[in-house]
Amino acid sequence: MLVKVLSAALFGIDAYLVDVEVDLTQYTAADQRFIVVGLPDAAVRESDQRVRGALKNCGYFCSSNITVNLAPADRKKEGSAFDLPMAVGILSAMGVIAPERLKDSLFVGELSLDGTVRPVHGILPVTARARDAGISKVVVPASNASEAAVVEGVKVFAVRSLGHLIDLLTGRSQDEPTKPKATPLPEAASESLADFADVRGQQSAKRALEVAAAGGHNILMIGPPGSGKTMLAKRLPSILPSMSFEEALQTTKIHSVAGVLGEGESLLVARPFRSPHHTISDAGMVGGGVIPRPGEVSLAHNGVLFLDELPEFPRNVLEVLRQPLEDNAVTIARAALTLSYPASFTLVAALNPCPCGFHNDPTRDCRCTPAIIARYMAKLSGPLLDRIDIHIDVPAVKYAELRGSESVEKSAQIRERVVRARVCQQGRFREAGIFSNARMNTRQVRRYCTLDAAGEKLLETAITRMGLSARAHDRILKVARTVADLDGAASIQSKHLAEAVHYRSLDRTYWT
Repeated sequence: MLVKVLSAALFGIDAYLVDVEVDLTQYTAADQRFIVVGLPDAAVRESDQRVRGALKNCGYFCSSNITVNLAPADRKKEGSAFDLPMAVGILSAMGVIAPERLKDSLFVGELSLDGTVRPVHGILPVTARARDAGISKVVVPASNASEAAVVEGVKVFAVRSLGHLIDLLTGRSQDEPTKPKATPLPEAASESLADFADVRGQQSAKRALEVAAAGGHNILMIGPPGSGKTMLAKRLPSILPSMSFEEALQTTKIHSVAGVLGEGESLLVARPFRSPHHTISDAGMVGGGVIPRPGEVSLAHNGVLFLDELPEFPRNVLEVLRQPLEDNAVTIARAALTLSYPASFTLVAALNPCPCGFHNDPTRDCRCTPAIIARYMAKLSGPLLDRIDIHIDVPAVKYAELRGSESVEKSAQIRERVVRARVCQQGRFREAGIFSNARMNTRQVRRYCTLDAAGEKLLETAITRMGLSARAHDRILKVARTVADLDGAASIQSKHLAEAVHYRSLDRTYWT
């Protein structure tokens, strides 16, 4: 008997429907088999042992040969999410479950040998695809139910075991669909983050981070050990605008596909902050694998990617950042497929000015020779540095500032100014489909970043003396536009441009 059960598989951060076709044929002792076809990977091929064991331990013995086809057969299938639909198809073919009870339903889940239904990755995009296809019911593992229930317009049924599912499909159990879990407000998520009020001194660095947050600009901090670079970077998410529902949904989909979404977590409302170790590989940074998975740049989508001790990262890992920094996406090509993952993030990088960390420090002696410092800085390529809008110096904090009792501005106050600047940018780029000054293309830079005569002269002097590239020219103008937005100015004034040029002054100090 042939039975079809609907399931789904992942492709990038989206899902596509898969027909799980189960056919039972007469059993002979010499030819007992469980065959899975349709380009299965190792995890899918091993499902025969899990499914047979789960059926047997739940009291159902299939005395037939089993052939399972996963259609479309020309796409690679991976993972263990097909265990549950396979078992449902076998039970339906055996007459335990009526085929009409499977109509308009989609099944995903991994089976343990005792019949327990285990969670799987990528439930959110699977449920979204089911809704888009007009499927009214989705059956998922109980641990994934709150995540699946985020999608409106589809009924989500949570199952704990194969026996529970049989009771549900045969009518012995009348479970109600899972209701969406109440998610914390974005404002509450912001309040739970580390606060800028904890940081003493470093007013210029705080101002630079405010500009970076307001315009979505990448930023590089250079300073000795213990000057507060990491502390500042970890507080950047606290001044970023709250995520919209669409941003939260897309970010959650990426984390769901990567399998890093917390158990029982339904929707990410706080902007992600990713801080990979410098031993990470290029595949770990941008994604990869036989069937590519999202990397750190995609997991930081709509949030912050912090790279501490930047020169310690392998050169090839840093160079693969060029495409996502420029295109806000990363494309991974393999022989059988090409995937594109979103990667729109704010890069925050930190490094010491030399291997010992005390070059140009007035209070400590540097042990590094000029040749050692040059080799250390040469680990960072010019094209990569060109893609970082803001370069700032973070000196050691003075004792008087560290022990001072004066009040320090809180993140909430800074975020108010950042949000006002972002609202201005959203109005400016309403028809362009972008949301921040950092995403402007060349044509938009020429349109929205016009200068008066004094500004033109200042920019010409800065570009000529510092030997900046055309890309750096555009980035100075983008930063100047953001400074003007924070100031509430309609046009870029000389003081705004001067501040933007100041954020590139380290080009001359360190990179030449």
